[in-house]
Amino acid sequence: MWLRNCWYVIAWDHEIPPADSPPLFTRTVLGEPVLVYRTQIGELIALEDRCCHRHAPLSVGRREGDCVRCGYHGLKFDHRGQCVEAPGIEIIPAKAKVKRYPLVEKNKWVFVWMGDPALADDALLPDNFSCDSPDWQNKPGYLHYDTPYLLICDNLLDFSHLSYVHEKSLGGSTRIAQARPAIEPVPGPNADWPQLGIKVSRHVNDVPPPPFYQRFRRFDTNLDRWFVYEFLLPGTLLMHSGGRPTGSAPDAPGPSVRLHSCQTLTPETATTTHYFFQQSHPTGEGDGTVTQSIYDSLIGAFNEDRDMITAQHRNIQHNPTLPMMPLAMDAALIQFRRLLEARVRAEQQAQTLSPTQPATMA
Repeated sequence: MWLRNCWYVIAWDHEIPPADSPPLFTRTVLGEPVLVYRTQIGELIALEDRCCHRHAPLSVGRREGDCVRCGYHGLKFDHRGQCVEAPGIEIIPAKAKVKRYPLVEKNKWVFVWMGDPALADDALLPDNFSCDSPDWQNKPGYLHYDTPYLLICDNLLDFSHLSYVHEKSLGGSTRIAQARPAIEPVPGPNADWPQLGIKVSRHVNDVPPPPFYQRFRRFDTNLDRWFVYEFLLPGTLLMHSGGRPTGSAPDAPGPSVRLHSCQTLTPETATTTHYFFQQSHPTGEGDGTVTQSIYDSLIGAFNEDRDMITAQHRNIQHNPTLPMMPLAMDAALIQFRRLLEARVRAEQQAQTLSPTQPATMA
């Protein structure tokens, strides 16, 4: 199920070339090819990457000022998506245009709104503050999955897998799987969005430091660890995590690890997914080698996730109708899926009442 009236990350800001750079950036979101480029004054524009004439991708054409010319038959489209020139045609049909999508850049994430443009609401943007804060350092990352995005959401909503999938990296203790998380709703900004997602809090005390921590900070005691995150529609994780010597107060001096992570999932197609992520450490607590070490550890761990979820997806494809058996550890992902289903049903009902609006399901 795809929710359309919400914000999806389409790119990190550094992925979009500057206005004077020839390449045109394109990425598929919810099965739709989207072209993103910067105008001469730096405004980000998102257009359907499909010429209205013969459906050739505009991204294989060229920039002409703030316009894009199709490389097949030469139709030129302005930043609104309107065709302003068609070789050999004096009067251009008013219908000669491509869709323009609402686009917002916030803290280095570039968000696209795939639903009704009239409903685009900045209040629904996640607070990915550590992506672009002088108080935090990180190296941004991207991975591509050949799996449906909801399987990755499930993975992020149940950290008990850290004990097994990441036994030798992020996990390091079966106590993580044994700890029961607290789950509560994340309220929304208004009556139209009463709930944005769920908050999951998991505390694991008196456990050995994981191999991940030991790569950049040495401990000679056990740690009290915490994972506290919001998981927001359509698929964004904002997490505070860390560890401190067992029994020490939160503000006690001495070695500790404090991290803030922003991760978000964007469906590319029904079976493929874009994964944008970073994990930040406080500025002043380590140099660039720490930043790189954290990034390298994440890449290794997320590849462990991808291998497992890809194998899971292959198994599911053998018999897609075979039901899974829910267990207590699935509480967060079940709540999130129910919330998502409710939002999608609301969009379906609105679509039925107003058939001119975009479809809500893929």
